[in-house]
Amino acid sequence: MENKKIVLAFSGGLDTSYCVKYLTHDMKLEVHSVLVNTGGFSPEEVQQIEQRATALGVHEHKTIDVTNDFYRQGVRFLVYGNILKNNTYPLSVSAERVFQAIAIADYAKEIGSDFIAHGSTGAGNDQVRFDLVFNILVPNVEIITPIRDQQLSREQEIEYLKSHGVEMNWEKAKYSINKGLWGTSVGGAETLTSHQSLPGSAYPSPLEKEGAEKITLHFEQGELVGLKGIEYSPVEAIRVLENVASSYAIGRDIHTGDTIIGIKGRVGFEASAPLVIIKAHHTLEKHVLTKWQQYWKDQLAEWYGMLMHEGQYLDPVMRNIEKFLEDTQANVTGTVEVELAPYRFNIVGVKSDYDLMNSKFGDYGEMNNAWTGKDVKGFTKILANQTKIHHSVNHNQLLEK
Repeated sequence: MENKKIVLAFSGGLDTSYCVKYLTHDMKLEVHSVLVNTGGFSPEEVQQIEQRATALGVHEHKTIDVTNDFYRQGVRFLVYGNILKNNTYPLSVSAERVFQAIAIADYAKEIGSDFIAHGSTGAGNDQVRFDLVFNILVPNVEIITPIRDQQLSREQEIEYLKSHGVEMNWEKAKYSINKGLWGTSVGGAETLTSHQSLPGSAYPSPLEKEGAEKITLHFEQGELVGLKGIEYSPVEAIRVLENVASSYAIGRDIHTGDTIIGIKGRVGFEASAPLVIIKAHHTLEKHVLTKWQQYWKDQLAEWYGMLMHEGQYLDPVMRNIEKFLEDTQANVTGTVEVELAPYRFNIVGVKSDYDLMNSKFGDYGEMNNAWTGKDVKGFTKILANQTKIHHSVNHNQLLEK
């Protein structure tokens, strides 16, 4: 295996730093590290990660930015579907891993790599997501996973790197942090338990603002395209909102769910913009979509989120669901006012030309303008027919119980 090419998914964190040293020093492979930016790294951070990869001894390092692809082909549909895993988690890492894996597989083909590697452990979801994409897109390239194969703890990785003269911020390395356009995941010793919460210092964005402020989000056919009256591209709008909302430490939580491999897992996350956007978008939809549009969209969105979470993005059924979700957004246009405050936010209200809560038809609980009381009596009588017949035939058995 000496001097054979291997492409390594590299983030600059503890796990992938270990992988570089192990693959170069112990396995004698020619390591080509790849950072796939899904919107979580600044230019300065990208440069620092490149310098770190070089210092660790990679043969070549490459940064691939897929932020726009990630939004257009992934995040957009998570917004359309108002997708929160277990009503909590906006699939921050779940979604971005798929797009990182696709970019890495393409790069492995481009340079004719003999192997491909990632730093996932053997107890989480990421190993399945990466392996699944690699098995589909580069089926003849062998996958090497040092952390998983050696069943290493973070403490063992730290000791190995220290023994090879590698210096890191070991205190910071206690937490595994993955940042992207759609939020940041935070894992540590606390998330391995069922009862401990993460300390405030574990989250990347500290509380910086007190008091409260109101902001207006502008949606155009389901996409966020403006804030406070200023127009942005959707990616820019997400970043601007993240900057504003994270200063209030909004969007912190811990998600507990069922992993792809069948065990329960916990992960902390910080997702200021995603949570505000999803709640605002969902509220706007309640005003402009019909009952059955909302119902069926909820069903398909649940499937879409589950398949995305479990790395099944390349299944063609995902394209089918995307077409449905996109079609539902034709009238999801308007503004949503949101109040931000420390650790929380509140949806104030919406304005839309497509608002079905139109006073010319009636005010709920107040005045009916488009029908009469007689109309309602007849409607209710017909609506009761089937159940009335059932109770008559079955002698009110249900009530007798």
